Amino acid sequence: MRVLFDESMPRPLRRKLSNHQVSTVQEMGWGGTKNGVLLRLAANSGFDVLLTTDQSIPYQQDISSLAIAVVVLAVGGDSIDVLTPVVPQILTVLASMPEAGTVTVIGERRRR
Repeated sequence: MRVLFDESMPRPLRRKLSNHQVSTVQEMGWGGTKNGVLLRLAANSGFDVLLTTDQSIPYQQDISSLAIAVVVLAVGGDSIDVLTPVVPQILTVLASMPEAGTVTVIGERRRR
């Protein structure tokens, strides 16, 4: 599965997802790109999943019309120490091959 790490994702986390092809927004040259454009670029470039800690994406973007799934890590931060404990959940979600146009939240989504 091709996974794109959003800008907030710590790069060392990719080693824990070694069964997947992980690229970062920065590596793709898309740093600073707004979420809507980023999602379209990622989908058009063949990524299956955007992995992010940005809990606002599902509220700001119509994911259902895109050829990419979004996995939101709502775990209280974006440091490697905070994200490492949820790696088993991330791997489970990726193994289930989330359907394009869907959002999966790992953790507790903040109230809006």
